[in-house]
Amino acid sequence: MTKRIHVLEDDSDIRFIIEYLLKDEGYELQLSSSVSELKNKLRDALPDLFIIDVMLPDGNGIEICDDLKNDMFTKHIPVIVMSANPRSKQMSTQACADDYISKPFDLDDVLTRINRLLVNKTTA
Repeated sequence: MTKRIHVLEDDSDIRFIIEYLLKDEGYELQLSSSVSELKNKLRDALPDLFIIDVMLPDGNGIEICDDLKNDMFTKHIPVIVMSANPRSKQMSTQACADDYISKPFDLDDVLTRINRLLVNKTTA
């Protein structure tokens, strides 16, 4: 069964790179550039994994992660937080993020982290 990943990233270039990478790996994608867009798309279908940027035009990815991890419908879904700010790593841990990716990122590293979380979720 194809795994669905929701990417919340306001930078269109980064969103495009992640989309290209993950579609090439056979993942189904939901893409959002804002928190409001994410919330609207979650009404349609829940993903198997979230990738969330910290700096967003209408919110903070750390707070979104915390909200997702405290919601009974999404708390079981792995969340990867992405940021160029090194302080965000500690904050993402406090928000119960399952992993953290520092920008700029290595594409192979991103795939490894995603695959690890999705395999662990499948076997758990």
